[in-house]
Amino acid sequence: MARIAGIDLPKNKRGEIGLTYIYGIGRSRAQQILNEAGIDLNKKVNQWNDDEQTAIRNLINAEFKVEGALRSETQMNIKRLLDIACYRGLRHRKGLPVRGQRTKTNSRTRKGKRKTVAGKKKAAKK
Repeated sequence: MARIAGIDLPKNKRGEIGLTYIYGIGRSRAQQILNEAGIDLNKKVNQWNDDEQTAIRNLINAEFKVEGALRSETQMNIKRLLDIACYRGLRHRKGLPVRGQRTKTNSRTRKGKRKTVAGKKKAAKK
């Protein structure tokens, strides 16, 4: 089993796909890593030998910020926005979309489940 950056990669997947299980590595970056290490993209993770795993591990550690370091950097960036109270920081604080999306109808992911507000009752006629 290949363990890279603290993540157990799935054994029976192609190397290109297996590397995407690491936070901060997508398809294009996985392809780039495998090409630099000189490993076939279609080779399964369980077919990698120790030298290939070491080459991949060294490339990732040397060139990319992944997993915990990347997550903490992202959180620090959000905290900085909150501290300076800029518009984006206020949107983060309120739990609303940050990048200009409409909120009247969409954005349920950020806002959460709907909270129904009761309608105003009509005045009774005498």
